[in-house]
Amino acid sequence: SEKRLTVPPRFQKELQVHLSRSSSTESSDSLNTSTAETHTVAPGFSAADVNELQSRIKELLSKYSSGVRVSKMPQIYREMYWEDLSTEVLYQLENWPHVCTVEKIHRGDQMDGLLYPAKKIPPVAKSDTEQEKASQNVTSSKADPLLKPNMETTPASLSSDLKEKVISILLKYSNGLWAHALPKVYQDTYQVKFPEDILNNLELLSDVCIVDYVSEVPRKAILYAKPQRCIDENLNVTEKVKSHDGVKATAEQQYEESKDQYLENITVPSLIIPSEGSVSIMVLDLKNTNEVLIRQVYYSSAQEQMEDEMKVYYSQKSTLSPAQSLSVGQLVAVHAEEDAWLRARVISLEDNRVYYVDHGFTEFVESNSVCRLQKQFRLLPFQAAKCKLAGLEAFCDDPVLVKAVESQTCFKIFAVEILEKSDIPLLVLYDTSGEDDININATCLKTLYDKSLELHLQVDALYTNVRVTSVFSDGSLYCQVPSKGLSRLSEILQKLEDYFLYKQTSEFNVLLPFCGKICLFPSKGKWARVEIKIIHTRRALDVKFMDIGTVATVKVSELKEIPPQFLREVIAIPPQALKCCLADLPPNTGMWTPDAVLWLRDAVTNCPEFSMKVIKQDASKGIAHIYLFAPENFPDMDRSINRQIKNADLWKHQKDVFLSVTPSGTSSTKAVSDAVSALQLSSGKLEKSFPDSAREPSSAVSTIDMPPPLPLPKPGDLMDIYVSVACHPGHFIVQPWNELNNLYALMEEMILYYSRAEEKPVNIEKNKLYAAKIGDEWYRVIIKGILRNGFLSVYELDYGKHEFVSIRKVQPLLDTFRRLPFQAITAQLAGVKSQQWSEEASIVFRNLVEKKPFVAQIQAVNDSTNSWERKIVTFLVDTSLPHIDTWIHDFVSQSLVEFSKGD
Repeated sequence: SEKRLTVPPRFQKELQVHLSRSSSTESSDSLNTSTAETHTVAPGFSAADVNELQSRIKELLSKYSSGVRVSKMPQIYREMYWEDLSTEVLYQLENWPHVCTVEKIHRGDQMDGLLYPAKKIPPVAKSDTEQEKASQNVTSSKADPLLKPNMETTPASLSSDLKEKVISILLKYSNGLWAHALPKVYQDTYQVKFPEDILNNLELLSDVCIVDYVSEVPRKAILYAKPQRCIDENLNVTEKVKSHDGVKATAEQQYEESKDQYLENITVPSLIIPSEGSVSIMVLDLKNTNEVLIRQVYYSSAQEQMEDEMKVYYSQKSTLSPAQSLSVGQLVAVHAEEDAWLRARVISLEDNRVYYVDHGFTEFVESNSVCRLQKQFRLLPFQAAKCKLAGLEAFCDDPVLVKAVESQTCFKIFAVEILEKSDIPLLVLYDTSGEDDININATCLKTLYDKSLELHLQVDALYTNVRVTSVFSDGSLYCQVPSKGLSRLSEILQKLEDYFLYKQTSEFNVLLPFCGKICLFPSKGKWARVEIKIIHTRRALDVKFMDIGTVATVKVSELKEIPPQFLREVIAIPPQALKCCLADLPPNTGMWTPDAVLWLRDAVTNCPEFSMKVIKQDASKGIAHIYLFAPENFPDMDRSINRQIKNADLWKHQKDVFLSVTPSGTSSTKAVSDAVSALQLSSGKLEKSFPDSAREPSSAVSTIDMPPPLPLPKPGDLMDIYVSVACHPGHFIVQPWNELNNLYALMEEMILYYSRAEEKPVNIEKNKLYAAKIGDEWYRVIIKGILRNGFLSVYELDYGKHEFVSIRKVQPLLDTFRRLPFQAITAQLAGVKSQQWSEEASIVFRNLVEKKPFVAQIQAVNDSTNSWERKIVTFLVDTSLPHIDTWIHDFVSQSLVEFSKGD
């Protein structure tokens, strides 16, 4: 079972067939029984090959019960098993009556045929003479005296004691026992010889066991114990001889009931959550936020294919009888609406109620619409699974929250972040259908806000005692306005302060951080509410101060859980920081200059409270346009902060130099975050990779304060590497695998340092080292070019990427961050001719190697004065498979041949 779960879905069916056969073979070998067959074996095929072919043909014909032409078999076989069917096998089909029935037909001058599934007819002794001889042997004195003499050979003619002994044996072999092994096991167990001639007519045991014939040879069968209920009924049957027709009818009914039990013993594999890559799910239903019913989109095509096959299979079985003797928990196939056949589990016999295991709902059904679920439809894991939504556990049954989650999620598809893998995994849902990803857990949590504590600013209203809590580099600011919510917040934070005076705060360490989680953070000697926004590493993350508006990078160890008794009170208070911007600034102001930002920060720092007039509300952006006044200047519009900054000579942009400081009065945590800077390109991303041809020529760089160069292997050496960037086989970037942990530790320290430190004056020079914030991370870079409008062209020295970055996001690189050698090594693939690589070849190569580990076998090393300009020529070997090493240059060469054919 564990092995089956590790293979790709398209191979699971084949693997299950293989494992079941292996199990049967092992059982046979352990009992030292013969596996010889009397049917004809195709020339050139081993017995094992023939067994495999016959089993596959049986499985194939079960899907084409109305028949299939012999001439079509090779094509259907190839589509189903991805292998070719030998024409020699087609000539042997009529010699395998236990596998299929062949009906020959003429097509003009050619002979063709129709194949049907073999009929389930229990084989009997080959002649009346042999049968009579068997009956005589049964009554001989050498046989077990428990077998009754002088009676017609029927199931009722065997003594109950003999049957009980057989039952006792079969119960020890839950996976079945080969019929020809029964006499030896019987004699070893009871020291009495088993009447072996019973093996020529196994129907004698049909009332106490299931007889599964695998050949026309009577003894070639597997015996399974029947359910105890059936056994008890059969053993109580009177030993009076019944008519032949009556015995046959009873045996058929018992066989069908026993087959149900046999199918129920087949375990359906567990649903697997992919360990790599993005995971998408559809929400089907929910009782509460701890029991959300989902289905993985990953399996959707497999489920649709299975249900199509079920429809074909059960629709063509015109004589298929409904399942008999249903029991609670039994798996069945149900004829549902729109002529569909769905997998279900019986949950109530009183009202015929079933639960659809792939769709997650229950339904009352007619008993004649329920059939046995065949083995081939038990290979796919049940698709409906439960999950919990992180951050909502404490309020899982709150009707307002449940209603919000239901309206936001049901029958929609989401990307998920898996926090805990368990029987009921813990998830965060993300709606990625729009421009911005929406955290559904955090969005739904907001429905628990106390509406009476929300502050709605009114246009043209005047507000006093306003506190400006933060100013951002795009000129936006956050304000606190006196309100009922702010008073309630002060009260609850004071309660928390008193509570933690008598409690060890280590008890409330955050062990499982995730985006959208609400926590507490110590700031200026008091507790503040924060929401986790970005997780950089296991130690560092970005949080937003909910009541101040600041975004800062902090250590995970500094965060605390909200004690359970205060959780609802803390969550119920809406954020008390309101986002604003100064109204009526000139439209040509454009991007705020460093001087303008500094002026505004100084102005709000020197005045603890302001008066404010709301000019308009931009609901789409969640921002209020305001006039801000110092108390003594209110309401003189000419003396407002807006007019003063408008009239100051602050809007001329400086080139190449950026000066900025954190305003006094802020906490030790950085008050202004570059993450919300408005300096964005129209595309929203500031990154671009360049091929070799676009790289600038090498230029001499001062080696003062340079890290030691990374030691490179010699030609012929092997090296474990990771490919961080791949343009084409002639240019890709590798990193030493054994240094990656050191690099991650350095990146973590840079995030913590630069996100907390005061910004320092930076004098930008080409070909000098700096720290640059790209995305949410800080990188070691070298300046390659100074562009217009405050942007720089930089090269990431540890990852080998060329990037555009705002001059505002560059800081001096400290000596402590210069000790680790630069990790990016430029590489070229050995074993292929250097050429102008096509777009198709580049894409294939990138998908093949980028973001993956390999073993590199070095062919040549091209040294350089600058460590980042050195280059290696190397073979790449993929060693991820257990017994096969894949040389990438061979694959690339083959791809080039295919591309040339296409041309």
